[in-house]
Amino acid sequence: MSSTTSLLLRRDPPAWLRTTQQLGSRVFTVLMTLLGLLLLTFLIGRVMPLDPVLSIVGPDADRSTYEQVYRQLGLDKPLAMQFFYYLRDLLHGDLGNAMLTGQSVRSDLARVLPATLELATLAIVLGAGLGVPLGVFAATQRGRIGDHLVRLFSLMGYSTPIFWFGMMGLLIFYAWLGWAGGIGRVGIAFEGTVPTVTGLLLVDSLLAGDTAAFRSALRHITLPACILGLHAMAYISRMTRSFMLAQLSQEYILAARVKGLSERQVIWGHAFRNILVQLLTIVALAYGGLLEGAVLIETVFGWPGFGQYLTSSLLLGDMNAVMGSVLVVGVIFVTINLVTDSLYRVFDPRTRAQR
Repeated sequence: MSSTTSLLLRRDPPAWLRTTQQLGSRVFTVLMTLLGLLLLTFLIGRVMPLDPVLSIVGPDADRSTYEQVYRQLGLDKPLAMQFFYYLRDLLHGDLGNAMLTGQSVRSDLARVLPATLELATLAIVLGAGLGVPLGVFAATQRGRIGDHLVRLFSLMGYSTPIFWFGMMGLLIFYAWLGWAGGIGRVGIAFEGTVPTVTGLLLVDSLLAGDTAAFRSALRHITLPACILGLHAMAYISRMTRSFMLAQLSQEYILAARVKGLSERQVIWGHAFRNILVQLLTIVALAYGGLLEGAVLIETVFGWPGFGQYLTSSLLLGDMNAVMGSVLVVGVIFVTINLVTDSLYRVFDPRTRAQR
C-alpha cells in the first residue's frame, strides 16, 4: 500500500497543469522584467540634471508658476508615491502627455512606431537575405579569396559609423545621381494624402490604390533601409560564418560526404539545418536592435520614427515620453524573445521533448 502511494505521489503532473505552470512562470517573468525596466528608467529620470518643469514653463517663468507646475507634475510627492501613481495610470492605459507635442504619449507612439517598424522590417529582410548566404559562402571558402572578401566587407559594414554611410548615401544617390528620395518618408506633394490604416506608408498607399505615393515612399525608404540592412548584414554574415565553420568541422559532415551526398546537400541539408536555431536568435536580436537603435539613420534622413522621438524626448527631459518609449522597447524585446522561443520548438525537436 505504501509503495503504491509513493508511486502515485511521484507521478508526473498532467500536461495541462505543466502548461499552466509554464505559462504562469513566463507571464510573471515578463511582468517583473518590465517592472524592473520601468523602475530603473524612473530613477534615472529623477537624477538627470534636466528639469522637466523648466522645459514646460521656460527659464523666464516666475516662482509661483514654477511651483504650480511642479505640484501638477507630482514632483512634490515622495519618489515611491510618484512611481505608484505612474503605475496606476499605466494600468489604465495612460502614459501621460508629452511635452514635445502636447499630445498623449500613447498617440505619439502609435504615430511614430509604424515608421520605424516599416524601416527596420525592410532592413532586416535585406540584411538576413544577404547576410546568411554570404556567411555560408564564406564558411565553405575558408581561407580563400571569397572568404577574405566577405570578411572584409562585413568588417567595413560593421565598423564604419552608420551616420557616415547615411551622409555619403545622400550625397551620392540623392544629390548627385538623383536616385533616392531624400529626406522624410514621402515626397512633399504626397504628405497627408494617403489615408492612415496600418501606419505603414508602403502598405497604406497600396491599400488606397495610390501608385504614385507608393513609388515616392519606396524611393524614400530604399536608401535608409539599405544602409541599416548593410549594418545588419555585416553582423549576421559574420555570425553565420562562425556557426557554419563549427558545424563543418563535425564528424557527421565527413560521414555525409563519405556516403556520396552532394556538397549542396551537405551544406544546406545538414550543416545549415543545425544552425537554424542559433540564426533565429541572431536575426531576432538584430531586428530588435534596428527597431530601437535606428536613431542615427532616422536623424540623418529626417525619418519621423521612434528613434528620433525618443532622442528628442531625452534632450527635452520629457520623462513621460521617455518612460513610455522605454516600455515599448521592453515590450519589443520581450515579444521577440517569446516568438524566438516558440520558433525554437518548431525547428529544434529537443526543446519539444523537454516540455
